[in-house]
Amino acid sequence: MAASYSHPVMPIAITRAVPADRTRDIGLLFGLLAWLVYTRFFFTLRAGHLVLPPCPFYYLTGHPCPFCGGTRSFAYMWEGDISDAVRLFPLGPAFFVGALVGAGGLASGIVSGRTWSVRLSGAQWRVLAVGVASAIAISWALKLFVLGN
Repeated sequence: MAASYSHPVMPIAITRAVPADRTRDIGLLFGLLAWLVYTRFFFTLRAGHLVLPPCPFYYLTGHPCPFCGGTRSFAYMWEGDISDAVRLFPLGPAFFVGALVGAGGLASGIVSGRTWSVRLSGAQWRVLAVGVASAIAISWALKLFVLGN
């Protein structure tokens, strides 16, 4: 009796982009590039009072939100100051590298007509969500109780 064998499904694949995928990827790339440009020139913009308003959570509660310091963290990463970037937002350097890699991946996909397809099971999505939420919670706790601002 022959055993049936099914090929495992890769959780991430590169596939041919349909128009909706291309539109999504262009929008994501535009958003990432706008954020990266804004953070690259943040200190110059801040000197001219041309920055986004402060965090509403911080304004209302007096406590930083889980993402407070993210903009300044990216700005310090542009200057190569990893210690200040981590002090302001512990996940900042990882998010910064992810934004650069993501922008490069989106741009190359747009040029080549390809897109990333994520195929995770419900259980895999839950594990990913718990991992991301845990990383953000640990980062926030470090910010509140250890690093300060």
